[in-house]
Amino acid sequence: MNAGDSIPELRVTPDKYLTVRYAGASGDYNPIHIDEEFARQVGLPGRILHGLWTMAQVARAQTEAAGGPAALKRLSVQFRGMGVLEQELVVTGTVRSVSDGIATVDTEAEQAGNRIVRNGEAEIAL
Repeated sequence: MNAGDSIPELRVTPDKYLTVRYAGASGDYNPIHIDEEFARQVGLPGRILHGLWTMAQVARAQTEAAGGPAALKRLSVQFRGMGVLEQELVVTGTVRSVSDGIATVDTEAEQAGNRIVRNGEAEIAL
């Protein structure tokens, strides 16, 4: 990895049952993630993705680019939108700098043209 390089895009489409499975795995049973009717009653377009699932996809893009999870040393993101089911999520990243065997990657995730994770920064061991 060199400054200016792009990491490979990660594209994933969350299926309609993802939030139910993730609720079970994470213990986050907030009804905005698992109850379609409740989500609509509180003004959402329907069930929304868990923010941490979305962050996990950002982490996944970094680890796949670096050859495995051991390479990811740090990750920070800002959640800036709601992710929805059955729409492709695209994670991108660009290497900002490389120093002392660590690549710093600027990264974000978008869905249907909306950047739902912005100002992400990852440090990857080379």
